[in-house]
Amino acid sequence: MSLRKTLFSISEQGTGLAKPSLIIGSRGSPLALTQSETIRAAIIATGLVAADDVAVEAIRTSGDRIADRPLRDVGGKALFTKEIEAAMMEGRVHIAVHSLKDVETIMPDGLALAAVPERVDPRDALIAEDGMTLDTLPHGAVFGTSSLRRQSQVLARRPDIRVQLLRGNVGTRIDKVRSGEITASALAIAGLKRLGRAQDAAGIIDPEIMLPAAGQGMLGLQTRRGDDRMLELLSHLNHPESFAAAQAERAMLEAVGGDCYTPIGGYATIEDGRMTLRGRLLSPDGTKVFEARREGLLADAYAMGRDAGQELRRNAGDTFFDLLKTG
Repeated sequence: MSLRKTLFSISEQGTGLAKPSLIIGSRGSPLALTQSETIRAAIIATGLVAADDVAVEAIRTSGDRIADRPLRDVGGKALFTKEIEAAMMEGRVHIAVHSLKDVETIMPDGLALAAVPERVDPRDALIAEDGMTLDTLPHGAVFGTSSLRRQSQVLARRPDIRVQLLRGNVGTRIDKVRSGEITASALAIAGLKRLGRAQDAAGIIDPEIMLPAAGQGMLGLQTRRGDDRMLELLSHLNHPESFAAAQAERAMLEAVGGDCYTPIGGYATIEDGRMTLRGRLLSPDGTKVFEARREGLLADAYAMGRDAGQELRRNAGDTFFDLLKTG
């Protein structure tokens, strides 16, 4: 029986009511829905599932409901995934589409990262007045962010800048800058491009100044372990080089023990079949910076990431991580 026939037959069982046989779980933000619709279109384009048999279901997550406190104070980045993952475990959705940087390195039992489509530009974009750069922001400028990674790298470059908590969707963050409530912020250029808002960026921040988050610019397609139909389907959407880069970056995070208290960036690039991985670990105030670099074959992606993460953790020392958790 073909994959398409197998999926379609599921929707005909039980009540016999016509309903999509493949439900994609997504956060309800404009960016998340745009990303999920992109994956829906890619699934349909495989020719393995009919268009009427694929639907996106928006699921409101805790991270979307709690927008007035730093994520590290209320449960970490898992707040953007746990309700979707629960729906998948219960069989209410078959696939989850996540921004990969929001996915914990250790997944709940029974779930798997099945595919990573081709990565788009992973860099950060500066949201500020046209023509501004991080270096030309006014002395004492207010930089809005909820990301310790961005905060620490901004302060490492510009210790005079004042950092203010800023959460909300892309439009909200841009509006805060446009209204003058804050001077500047930073957003992933990938998200701005997906929303058709790249023109709202004053410019791109060089990764030498602001190393991207592990998994930035990538989508993570998650499903249940043992669901052979979904695993086979999602294999058609996987981009091997991007998946290898994700492995390296996420292995580095896991080895460091990186969480929402840890300002850390990780970025793997691939050229001529070889990978270069860079990791950067900082103190929240940007005064301490530790870096690691690895080069090797794609087949060694996980090992490279693990080794880089172990080096960062060793060089920073246990006292560094104790201080992160105590503020």
